[in-house]
This record gives sequence, C-alpha cells and structure tokens, in this order.
Amino acid sequence: MISFEALRGGLIVSVQAKPGSALDDPAAIAALALAAQEGGAVGLRIQSAAHIRAVKARCSLPVVGLVKREYPGFEPYITPTLREVEEILGAGAEIVAFDATRRARPEGATLERIVAAIHAASRAAMADCASLEDARAARALGADLLATTLCGYTEESRGTPLPALDLVARIAELGGFTICEGGIGSPEAGEGALRAGADAIVVGTALTGLAARVGEFASALKK
Repeated sequence: MISFEALRGGLIVSVQAKPGSALDDPAAIAALALAAQEGGAVGLRIQSAAHIRAVKARCSLPVVGLVKREYPGFEPYITPTLREVEEILGAGAEIVAFDATRRARPEGATLERIVAAIHAASRAAMADCASLEDARAARALGADLLATTLCGYTEESRGTPLPALDLVARIAELGGFTICEGGIGSPEAGEGALRAGADAIVVGTALTGLAARVGEFASALKK
C-alpha cells in the first residue's frame, strides 16, 4: 500500500472534465495531469477507468481514482458500488475514493464491503465525507484517508462555508490522514487548510477547471 508520507503537506490536483466537454478525453486529461506533476503536485485525483489508465501511462504520481455514476433513486454517485471499485482497481489507481456518507447505496453496497474490497487489493481507501459522523464511521471501518469532499453537497451540510476548516480540524482529531477538499481557490486558502489540521489538500476547479475559469472572466467583462 502507498506510503502517505509522500503526500503529507502537499497538493493533490483533481484533473476531471464534465462529460462531453472539450477536455473529456483521456489524452487531454493525461496532459493536464502531467502538467500538474511538473508543477509540483504530490498526487492526482482522476475520474473514470479510461482516464486513470491514460494518466498512469504518462505520470509517476500516485492516483486517487474514482468513478462517478448515477443510479436512479440513490444519491451517492462517487464510486457508489463494488462495480466502480473494481473498475478503479483494474485501472491501476493506488487510492480509491468513494462516497462515505451514510446515505443508502445501490446494489446493496455498504461502506464496510467497499473498504474491504479496496484493502483486499492492497490499495488505500479514501472516504469522501460530508460530516464528522461520516468520517468517524469511515475511520472505524478502516478508511485510510478522510476527506471533506462532500461537505456542502448533502442535505445536512448544504450551506457550509468552504473550505470546511472547522470540519478539517475535527476530522484531524480522529487520527487518520486528513484531506481538505472543496473550496480551495488560492495558495493562501491551501495554507490555511494545513494550519487547520489537514495533512494534504485537493484542488480541482481553481487549477484545472478551464471552462469555469474562462466563464468567470467572460462574465466579469460583460458586466
């Protein structure tokens, strides 16, 4: 299993693209990931098996893999079942990220079975949490990394100011490897997350969300 010391105090760059967008292409994602590696990132967060394989072929950094898939009638969509876990493992990601909220999952999937499947393949399990209760439950099941990824995106956490520094501090007290993800838009905000107790940070849109960033500039100019 990966040593987390290589991630400690560092930046994990989330390189993802909306389905059907110009960057929704394995070659484009791999190029962006390589640029992140060259810029000093310590890890990469990549969505979909095809994109993970493309990134692994060009980059040497550890990959946090996930698969986003919606199932009618269920809210979790980040690696919600064992099917997605197997896809990520087969693509070669060292870390598997999954929705760690307490919401019902499709196909009878449970957090316990998801963590067990990840560990059976000697990979690390990253719990994407929305609350301290999510993190505590995931930690009890053996999750290796606890992230604030879903804070602000569930009914109970909606409206929480991001980055969720208070949640970071409380999760850090649980003793696991704590990751602040969500709402980090500047180096200063990243430094603040580390001071709050995060062991590493994940930044996505602020670095690789080209369409969103261009939209901000374009809208501002129109005003």
